[in-house]
Amino acid sequence: MKAISDNTGMDIGFSLRRRTVLAGWALSVVMLGHAPAASLRPVGEAAAATGSNLGPLIEASALRPWLGRVRILDIREPDDEAPADAARWLAGAVSAPYSRWRGPLGEERPLPELTAWVRSLGLDAQTPVVIVGDGEEASDFGAAARVYWTLRWLGLRRLAILNGGAPAWIDAGLPLARQPATVTPSTYTPRLDASVRASLEEVRARLGDPQTLLLDARPAPFYRGAIKAPAARRPGTLPGAQSFDHAQWFPDGSARLPDAATLARIAAQGPWQARAGAAPTRMVSFCNTGHWAAINWFVLSEVLGQSGVQLYPGSMVEWSRAGLPMDHVPGRAEQLWAQLRTLWRSTP
Repeated sequence: MKAISDNTGMDIGFSLRRRTVLAGWALSVVMLGHAPAASLRPVGEAAAATGSNLGPLIEASALRPWLGRVRILDIREPDDEAPADAARWLAGAVSAPYSRWRGPLGEERPLPELTAWVRSLGLDAQTPVVIVGDGEEASDFGAAARVYWTLRWLGLRRLAILNGGAPAWIDAGLPLARQPATVTPSTYTPRLDASVRASLEEVRARLGDPQTLLLDARPAPFYRGAIKAPAARRPGTLPGAQSFDHAQWFPDGSARLPDAATLARIAAQGPWQARAGAAPTRMVSFCNTGHWAAINWFVLSEVLGQSGVQLYPGSMVEWSRAGLPMDHVPGRAEQLWAQLRTLWRSTP
């Protein structure tokens, strides 16, 4: 069972109807960082598994020699319909379903719960971790990126995402097993990294700050206020936010980040080059519940090496429920009409 996307703000354990993601704008890291494109860390370099470093993004072919030396987290939801004796597990991987990383409505789990969960998976600061997701569509990458971000926030640094997820593992002929691996729990104590996380209070304090750029990772209709996540109180976006659809990083619609040259072209596009004054020194990525936004955070911070990038995990569901100011909020009559249209479309 597939468990998540960011387009609803739902209880994470439920399967979701997939939506077509509309392409948005791309971000010019060159302008934001005052650096030439050549100075950005290319995807190929980031993914290279050399020495003791896996890199934030790894290809299945590069992962093969690491098998047995890394902790592999299979974040797919268990398939209750698969035959009990089917070799459907990634050999050596620990089952760590994405739903266990998130709370109701996409909320963060309390730190004690996350700590207990990480310990049960045998994670520690010394063992490299590779995260493997569904790998079927761009939004699936968000699940892997959100788990990666959570572990970074908890203080773990030796992390990587398998580009392409489970399908890439299978296509590469990596081994499968009939059961997930069992591990000895760890005693890891989180050392929270505040540099990767922005709270509601911090975002509120930065509204209007010319040095802070708020990045809306959702498809354009969310940004414009045409639609909203069911768990959000109102449609719209953060005041002064810019639209940067997460799907722009996946031009072929797959769950794989493209090659270095393509990623560099995407990063060099966008409206940021026309911004007046000094380039912002901080970026806050957000969406509905911090799922799609994790993709923007991961690409900008971990792959391209842009400093000052944070994720706002509560995103628009938390913000709208707090009754705080928003941009692109339609009038009450327009909101009611949109609700009626939605109800009509959902009626058999």
